Amino acid sequence: MAASADDMTFDDSASRRRLAILAGLAVVAITTVQFVAARFSLRAHLTPADIVSLRFSGAALAFLPVLLGIGVPRLSQLGWRKAAVLALLTGLPYPLIINQGLALAPAAHAAALSPAVIVFFSFLFSRVVFKDKVSGVRLAGIATVIAGLLLFVVQSGVGDGETLRGDLLFAVSGVMFAAYAVLVRLWSVDAVTATIAVVFFSCLPLPLLHILAPSGFATAPFAEIATQFVIQGFLAGALASVLYTYVIRQLGPQPASLFMPCVPVTTTAAGVVVLGEVPTLLQVVAIAVITFGMVFPILKRT
Repeated sequence: MAASADDMTFDDSASRRRLAILAGLAVVAITTVQFVAARFSLRAHLTPADIVSLRFSGAALAFLPVLLGIGVPRLSQLGWRKAAVLALLTGLPYPLIINQGLALAPAAHAAALSPAVIVFFSFLFSRVVFKDKVSGVRLAGIATVIAGLLLFVVQSGVGDGETLRGDLLFAVSGVMFAAYAVLVRLWSVDAVTATIAVVFFSCLPLPLLHILAPSGFATAPFAEIATQFVIQGFLAGALASVLYTYVIRQLGPQPASLFMPCVPVTTTAAGVVVLGEVPTLLQVVAIAVITFGMVFPILKRT
């Protein structure tokens, strides 16, 4: 007996939902691998400048057809000054700051602190710029995130100063990304144009970066360089953004955002296994508090 049109529509919808969930889990996995792999190489041979170069050269290669096809017209339409500002916030300086932080502090700190600071300052900037109204549930979530951040500050303060400096760099990167997100909304920039701006402008100063910044390419094994090129460039720089856009289109922005609070948990676990970085009890509590603060408002709305 032939299937009805309703059954076929339901099966198609269920299939797309399953694919979207798999895509979301892939984004979590890529983000986790990105943090852990960067931390691994930064402790071995490569420098923050090396990781950044591999990220944007790989992303540029992946997006080359887009850059050659619609890159210049899209940037001209946006305006070169606005494009440069977006690239300044999440282009080359952004991962450079994160990777410098990863050279000082564990990967779990980056996975927890950066998203948490993004959540808080996105809320703050949106209130200032757009006068967005905030529900009591959302405020409770923000307060919980702040509590988790304070726990991290306390832990880092009683630890070594190097870790504290790394944590501060993760916080700075979170502020930068929050500002980027607000400007994208304020200027009504689509995802493709924003990506083109970030990749294009970030590739321009790469040669100068290697003249001015120290590099470990000469001593690093080729396999390590190639692995980072794939992870940082193709996976984190290109594929993750495409997959996350797909998740948003299939599930909606709120369900899609549920995947990101998983990153601190998975990165902490991976850091223990791969890097031998075992968090303290207070750090585990802080990660749990931050994760709950990010996911609680979304669960209440869904």
